[in-house]
Amino acid sequence: MIAPIPVSLLVNGEPIEALVAPRLNLADFLRETLKLTGTHVGCEHGVCGACTVRVDGEIVRSCLLLAVQAQGSSVETIEGLSDSGEIADLQAAFRARNALQCGYCTPGMLITAQDLLRQSPTPDRAAIREHLSGNYCRCTGYQAIVDAVEATAKARAEQAA
Repeated sequence: MIAPIPVSLLVNGEPIEALVAPRLNLADFLRETLKLTGTHVGCEHGVCGACTVRVDGEIVRSCLLLAVQAQGSSVETIEGLSDSGEIADLQAAFRARNALQCGYCTPGMLITAQDLLRQSPTPDRAAIREHLSGNYCRCTGYQAIVDAVEATAKARAEQAA
């Protein structure tokens, strides 16, 4: 067995120090060690997007990143984005448009949608679909999700005006 490696990072603004197995991925570290179970594990190949988190402001697939690779980084999970209120309007739009059915893909969808809205505050439907194309949903057929993101973008634009 390989000895655990110490890591220090910020998770949702909280400093974390832990000993981790060298091959432990970030998703499992978040879920099993920190009990942040909003980060879901789907395909474990980086394809489905269920494990999406932000690391140093960029969205990543946490199933493909080792926990030791996050050393010194700032990690934001769905719990952090939700607790801060950053995505409250996006969450409300998902609820209002029934863009979350089983809910398994929802955390990754929300983080990915917020990433798009941070980069492009008023995306068109094609841009929304393109940005979300790396996230799988087996329940909604994506239409309601695109509607929710578009509605949030429009509402934010109206508030900014």
